[in-house]
Amino acid sequence: MSMLFHLVKIGGITMVILLLMSVVSVAIILERIIFYHIKSRLKRRDFMPRIRQELKKGGVKSAMKMCKDSDAPFSKVVYAGLDFFDCSEKEISNNMERQVIIETVTLERFTSIIGTIASVAVYIGLLGTITGILRAFHDVSISGSGGISVIIGGISEALSTTAAGLTIAVPAVAAYNYSMKKIDDFIKDMELAASETMDLVSAIKK
Repeated sequence: MSMLFHLVKIGGITMVILLLMSVVSVAIILERIIFYHIKSRLKRRDFMPRIRQELKKGGVKSAMKMCKDSDAPFSKVVYAGLDFFDCSEKEISNNMERQVIIETVTLERFTSIIGTIASVAVYIGLLGTITGILRAFHDVSISGSGGISVIIGGISEALSTTAAGLTIAVPAVAAYNYSMKKIDDFIKDMELAASETMDLVSAIKK
């Protein structure tokens, strides 16, 4: 804890901003990891054959209940399609497309914040570097001496904020890329589930 206070002291307001960003970043990263883990527990390749079996038996309601009991994004898309079972194929398709968009928005929640932190943290760290160097030159001009003891405070501020900015940015970039990959996988699953559902509904109605 004393080390943290020391870093804040030598880094100034720039370090405070970086520390706040790190707290927000870690909180969002952990929340997203847990969220994606929960959403991906059910696999589409295991779920869709069960839906197919229920629909072949004429159990549209039971198939919808299976979808409702699941928390996977693709199951909600399937539910949206089955909920419009008695409508035209165009209406069924449109309703599933709308659900895909709704689920995608939920999956993308907070990811823009991680991306912003990943980009901005580096620049804030560089800003701390610049202010630290300016402080060092200012101290030298006031003291009239170029001794290392005069400028070491400013150099410490510059180095500490740069290191902090990079420490925050690197995991944030990794987390952002991870989130984008997971979202892309979820979207593919939703689109495939929608296509399979459309085929199943069309086959049953014939």
